[in-house]
Amino acid sequence: MAYWLMKSEPFKYSWAQLEKDKRTRWDGVRNHQAANNLKAMKKGDKIFFYHSNEGLEIVGIAEIAKTYYPDPSDATGRFGMVDVAPVKPFKTPVTLAQIKDDPKLRHLPLVTQSRLSVSPVDAESWRHICKLGGVAA
Repeated sequence: MAYWLMKSEPFKYSWAQLEKDKRTRWDGVRNHQAANNLKAMKKGDKIFFYHSNEGLEIVGIAEIAKTYYPDPSDATGRFGMVDVAPVKPFKTPVTLAQIKDDPKLRHLPLVTQSRLSVSPVDAESWRHICKLGGVAA
């Protein structure tokens, strides 16, 4: 199993909406590196759901429910999407400030490539962030 972080602006699509919907398409990704990360995802991989722009915090864990397939909103046919489903909310959101201040987490693409909307998370960082968020890894 691999671990990932996916960003969403809460005013466009929030964690609360994902919990309500129970599953959604993660579409509209047009950055090639982020798209390659989507392509690498396997069913059951776990995802940190991160609220960007507002909140700037990891608020829950989701998982890949359907692997990469064509994104119908992409007229060029070059980009795809995945489906995600909620697993559990964090008891305590983990903020970007906490992550930047933590020497164990400063290496994450969330910090080093801040504009990347879909990024990998190593297993050790996953466990550490889950602990900070008050949930089992």
